[in-house]
This record gives sequence, structure tokens and C-alpha cells, in this order.
Amino acid sequence: MLIKKPFFIRAEWDEEACVWVATSDDVPGLATEAETVEGLIEKLRSMIPELLEANGISLAQEVQFEVLSRRFESTLFQRSDAFNG
Repeated sequence: MLIKKPFFIRAEWDEEACVWVATSDDVPGLATEAETVEGLIEKLRSMIPELLEANGISLAQEVQFEVLSRRFESTLFQRSDAFNG
């Protein structure tokens, strides 16, 4: 079976380790991390085809993937007198 659809990759920020972690249901065995999203994407460019081939998934010449990144942040609410008129 020849696969042409983009593979979906999740990238989530690990606050404790201070790295982006990538996983995917589409790419069996994918689990990697990097300090930046850009660094993560560079790793994914080589890992995805290798993992797909290792799992017996036939590839088109170009392997497309989509990365959805998610990072939760918080801040403290600070009331400013300037807004109280």
C-alpha cells in the first residue's frame, strides 16, 4: 500500500524537561524530543521515513507530515488602577 497522505504529529511542551516532545498515532514508534520546535522538525524529517519503513509502510518519494504544537502558559492577573477610571 502506497501512502500519500500527510502524517499527523503532535508536539507538546514538557515544562519539567524544558523540551518539545513529538508523538504520533500515524507513525508507529515515534517518540522524540528537542529544545525547539524547529529542532524537533529537523529530527522528524529523518525519523519519520525511517520508522515508516521499519514498520513495513510503503512510501511515496515525498513524505508529508503536519506538526500541531501545543504549549500551556499561565500568568497572574494584576489589576491596574489605570483601568479603574
